[in-house]
Formats: sequence, C-alpha cells, structure tokens
Amino acid sequence: QINFVACQLFALLAAFWFRIYLSPSHASSAVRHAFATLFGIYFAVFCFGWYSIHLFVLVMMNYGIMNLASIPNIHRYSFVVAMGYLTLCHISRIYIFHYGILTTDFSGPLMIITQKITTLACQLHDGIGRQAEELTAEQNRLAVKSRPSLLEYLSYLLNFMSIIAGPCSNYKDYIAFIEGRHVHMKLLEVNWKQKGYDRLPDPSPTGAVMYKLCITLVSLILFLTLTKNFPMAYIIDNEFLDKTPFLSRLGYLYVVTQAAKPKYYFAWTLADAVNNAAGYGFSGVDERGTFRWDLLSNLNIWNIETATSFKMYIENWNIQTAAWLKRVCYDRAPWYPTALTFILSALWHGIYPGYYFTFLTGILITLAARAIRNNCRHYFLSSVPLKIAYDVVTWAVTQLAVCYTVAPFVMLAVEPTIKFYKSVYFHMHILSILVLLLLPIRPQSHSVRRAQNQATLNSIKSK
Repeated sequence: QINFVACQLFALLAAFWFRIYLSPSHASSAVRHAFATLFGIYFAVFCFGWYSIHLFVLVMMNYGIMNLASIPNIHRYSFVVAMGYLTLCHISRIYIFHYGILTTDFSGPLMIITQKITTLACQLHDGIGRQAEELTAEQNRLAVKSRPSLLEYLSYLLNFMSIIAGPCSNYKDYIAFIEGRHVHMKLLEVNWKQKGYDRLPDPSPTGAVMYKLCITLVSLILFLTLTKNFPMAYIIDNEFLDKTPFLSRLGYLYVVTQAAKPKYYFAWTLADAVNNAAGYGFSGVDERGTFRWDLLSNLNIWNIETATSFKMYIENWNIQTAAWLKRVCYDRAPWYPTALTFILSALWHGIYPGYYFTFLTGILITLAARAIRNNCRHYFLSSVPLKIAYDVVTWAVTQLAVCYTVAPFVMLAVEPTIKFYKSVYFHMHILSILVLLLLPIRPQSHSVRRAQNQATLNSIKSK
C-alpha cells in the first residue's frame, strides 16, 4: 500500500512534468511514447518486484497474437489468452496468499492490462474486419483501422499514468493524447465564434486536478477513520446477530458498506488526477461552458450516493470497467447479455467465491429492478409529490440492495457469505424472484439490439 501511494504521488509529479516539458509542441510522439512506457515499467517493477514479469509476459503474448492472428479471430484469441492468463494468476493468489491481499498482489495492474488488451483487439476487429453498417455508432467512432507499432502498443498498455491503478481508456483516445490531438478534437465540437472567441481556448487541467486531490485527501481521512472502525466482518458477529433486530442490522449494513467505499474513492480519483495532470482526460465543454476533465473518471460520487435505481448505481461506480464490459461483452453477446456481462465481471475480478455471490445476485436484482421500473414508474410521474415519494423509496431500496449485493464481495469466502445471507433471511433474493415471477421480462436478443443500433447509426448519419 505504501508503494502504491508512493508510486501514484511520484506519477502525479511526473505527469505535471510530462505535460509541461514533453508536450506535443516540445517533443515528438515517439519520445512521449518512450517516456511514458519506460516510467510505467519502472513503477511496475518498483511496486511488484519480480511479480511484474506477469504483466510483461501477458503484454508480449498478446502482441504476438495481434500481429499473427487473422482479423476475424483476433478479438477471440486475445480475449481467451488475456482472461485465461489473468484467471491463472487469480488462482495462484488463492493458493499462495490464502485470501490475503499482500503488497505482492500484482493482479490489479494485470486486470487493467487485460481490459486494454481486449478493448484494443475488439476495436481492431471492428476497424479492419467488419463493415461500418454492422457497427454501432460508438463502435464506428472507436474502431482502429491499422495494427499499432510495438512502441504504440507498449505505451498504451504500460504507460506510467495508468499502469498501477488504471483506468482503462480507448486506444484512439490515448494515441490522440500522445500526438497532441486529444483536446483539440473535443474543442472543435463547439462553435467558439458564437461564444465570442476568435480562436480555440487552451483549457488547463490544473483546477480539475486540485479538485480531485481534495477528494482523495478527504477519502484518505475517511478510510483511516471510518473503515477501521466499521469493519464488514462485524455484521456476522454472533453477539451482534443475537442482540440486534433485523431492521437495525440492515441499517448497520448500510453504515459498514459506506465505510468500505473511501479506499475506492481514494484510489480511483487519484488515478484520474494523475492522467489529468499529464493533460489526458479532457472530455469537452458542458452546457454552461465549463471545461470537463472526466473522460477517464471511474466514479461519480454524487450520482452513486443519490442513485434511485440499481442501474444508475452501477453506471456511476467503476465507470471505465462498466464501459469495458459493455464494449467487449454486452454489445457483442448473442443472447442474455446482462447475465453474461455479470459473469464476465465476476471472472475478471477473480475466483474468490464472494465475487460470484455478488455478481450472480446482481443479475437477479438488476432484472427485478428493471421489471419494477418498466412496469411501475410511470404511475408515479403524474404529480410532484408522487414523484418525490417514488424517488425516496427507490433510493432507500437501491442503497440497501447494493449493500446486500456487495457484502460477499468484501467477505470473499463462502462461510461468512452464507452466514450473512441467512442472518437477513435471503430477503432480496426472495423478493427479486417474486418480482420476476409476477412481472416477467423477456431478454433482448442480439438481432433486436443490432437493429436498434443500426437505426441509431442511420439517424446520426442523416443528421
């Protein structure tokens, strides 16, 4: 953990230096690629020692696949090899570390690299192996038309800004950043003459970085206080279960789940700040004319804490991983995309049983929440008081459903998970099953989704 924080703080300083002294106006793309790669490799070795060899082995294996495999199969081979290697490493952690997350835990960077490898492979397949009319609007925008060079490939996967904690970004966005086109492309989407500008502005990430550093500081303080004082294990303590009523247990479950969040807020927001400090992450201009630096943001804390649906919560938590799952699985699954996406997410996280309890429960609750929303929400939109009441109730249910779902993710093992679910009478499982029996939903087929995607693409082209 100390190595992680030290590397990220050093990466933050290096990112400022990179943006100022190795900007596209001062250095060539090759120099920027080389610097980002070499520093990334150094950070990996510093943090994980010889375990970092796993990162380099996976990267080079898939570079071979990318250059030798046929385009129609490149995404399949890359996916199988990357996920297979990651899973083998997860299995080794079970037997070597015995559920411990030690400083030698190299799985975090390996998970990010797996995302990037499969993302690039799918986008290469889209760009070279498929026709434009077969793609969604987003797939068309992100499609990669030619295989990257070795330096570009290594820089994308191993750059110092994301090697330790991510996030995963799209290959075309990263190359545009290195080549100095990243911000310019986003600015061209706005008519600046109408806003009184005679030339394009030069947005600075400094304000966004300072804001995100403040969030990381608050998150660190909360982690050092709340997380230590409200451990998840207490919700299955025998004395606690014997003396605490059911509703009070649910209330405490919400408290301990809140206490577990700051470490994620800290790590993801700091990683976002590192990328922004290097000049990467500009996403455009909002309706008020404010420059936005959230292209790589992994969470939206306000939307998480005020979420009134399970879907809204998921979409704002670990945003870049959710985007990866959508692009490599949900949009390409021939059937049952929701279930397959949750299963892939569990497999990507590891082989601890708690992950599978969480994501399999997530499938059930997602489908039930969707059924309720589709069948009931419109009845509460006729007046403001009804809408407020609906939002309050759905907020409370959503927060408790999330707590119920993610508890096994923190506990990891089977016995504490079963003990927890027994203590709360499996109530969310039972309620979700009843909802699905009373309000069944039909899984959306691949052909229907493809037709919808094509309609969207045609609409965009006509505009």
